Amino acid sequence: MLMICVGVRASVHVARVTERYLAPPSAARNPDLDCERCHQAIFQKYEQTPMARASGDAVDGLIPADLKQSTTQVEYQIRRAGDQVVLEFARPSVAFGGVQIPALAGSRTLSYYLGSGLRGRTYLFQQDGYWFEAPINWYARKQVWDMAPNYLQVAEMPLTLPVDPGCLRCHASGAQSSMPQARNKYAAEPFLHGGITCESCHGDPAEHLASGGYTPMLEIGQLPAVKRDSICLSCHMEGQAAIVHSGKTLVDFRPGESIWDYASYYVHADEQGSGGRATSQWEALLGSACKQASGDRLTCTTCHDPHGSDTLLTPAARVRWYRTRCLSCHETPTGAQKPTFSQTHYPQQLDCTTCHMQRANSTDIAHEQVTDHRIVTRFAKKVIPPAKTGSLVEVGPESIASPAADRDLGLAYAQFAALGDRDAYARALAILKQVESAGDAPLHSQLGFLEQVGGELRAAAQEYEQALRSDPYDDFAAGNLGLILAQHGHPQAAAQIWTRMLQENPAAKTTALNLATVECGLGKREDALATLERVLAFEPDDRQAAALKVEILTKTQSCRR
Repeated sequence: MLMICVGVRASVHVARVTERYLAPPSAARNPDLDCERCHQAIFQKYEQTPMARASGDAVDGLIPADLKQSTTQVEYQIRRAGDQVVLEFARPSVAFGGVQIPALAGSRTLSYYLGSGLRGRTYLFQQDGYWFEAPINWYARKQVWDMAPNYLQVAEMPLTLPVDPGCLRCHASGAQSSMPQARNKYAAEPFLHGGITCESCHGDPAEHLASGGYTPMLEIGQLPAVKRDSICLSCHMEGQAAIVHSGKTLVDFRPGESIWDYASYYVHADEQGSGGRATSQWEALLGSACKQASGDRLTCTTCHDPHGSDTLLTPAARVRWYRTRCLSCHETPTGAQKPTFSQTHYPQQLDCTTCHMQRANSTDIAHEQVTDHRIVTRFAKKVIPPAKTGSLVEVGPESIASPAADRDLGLAYAQFAALGDRDAYARALAILKQVESAGDAPLHSQLGFLEQVGGELRAAAQEYEQALRSDPYDDFAAGNLGLILAQHGHPQAAAQIWTRMLQENPAAKTTALNLATVECGLGKREDALATLERVLAFEPDDRQAAALKVEILTKTQSCRR
């Protein structure tokens, strides 16, 4: 039952809802009220936008749910219970796919919501101090509840989807950094303010407020293009791979800085556009004729008003809004006696985006579409799928020069190696072996994985040990180092590593299953059962844990040496 503890950590972005589901942001948690005193019109307009409503208390953002998921037969409900919102899940014992599945019943209290409801919504709950995302999401474009992205066809109910600060920072202001023990463990609440507040784009207002408005706020329009664009791109760019620089966290990014000082973003060299990713419009825009001709003059706010989202407009007003944006460049004078561009270029079609920015199904968010920001000159009859293999190139302005370029590129290839890309495996190994890596836990951890995949287990173990010296809480390194030890005659050492790891992150179910198997093999029956109970407390539908528990209790698995 021993398993390699590897996987891809996916960021969760959900995607359209009716007006009645737009929840008001919680005033008690809204620092923008200081701004309202002098900027009332902008404030009131902004308060209606999806960004202002991107998160908040679950009770303020309740969208009732009633879903029976086909592959697990689990029935989910989200409802209000007094002054709380609860997720309830249940399933009778049923025969499904030739297997008798045990009954299931339980609930979780939901604390917060993420997602404005215009495109989608999910909810957060905490268990024993660890924060998780609800297994079901609201998808507004189709007005349906379904499983969370990447979990549409699961065979078991997923109940330990970790709440990562990388997701929180784009849905809430004051997102907190994780504690070192686990990425979904926080010292207090995971974020300070519901919604995206003014300071998320305009910077810290403390001096401005203290001076009575005489000390100016950050002049976004006066920033160099890289720093100006970074305010939007810190959330609206993801690439095929995003590698955070050593010693940095994206939660620490502040307006006025360059996002490329925090992370490097990569796409496949032959990718055209965003590859259908829901939050990668910038990569597509870079390939457009509009951006190439306009350069730094064209930015996100050229077409989008962050203080009053186009989503608040009627369909006809939205068409007029974007047409005006297009014609600000394309309606060039042609002489007094000549017709204008708009009079000759398909005057019967006022919506420019119909032909030049078609919408296609997203490749990473179910039930959602992505507007093609390549701004194609001709209507594309076929959507180009995202590139899956090949050389990676960095996305960003030509002026950036990352001092850790080789390190980040190697780690980007390692992400694709974890998905089975053999070419990426060879590239990652060759690059990372040449990088100075002292004290760089992520680099040592990924090198360990690459060596392990290549069968170089001694070298892999050394890399994992190096990673753990730099970061004792590196669960990836600890999980795989224990696996190597257990498989090569050192189960006691493996059990010690995994026990310590689970004390800090009890929701690491694969490690817990491995530990229970080893404990049983060492004759520690009660310890094995306690470990399995811990798995089932967090993941009550985990079939492997349930089956092993039954085996031990019925003595088909004797747990004797």
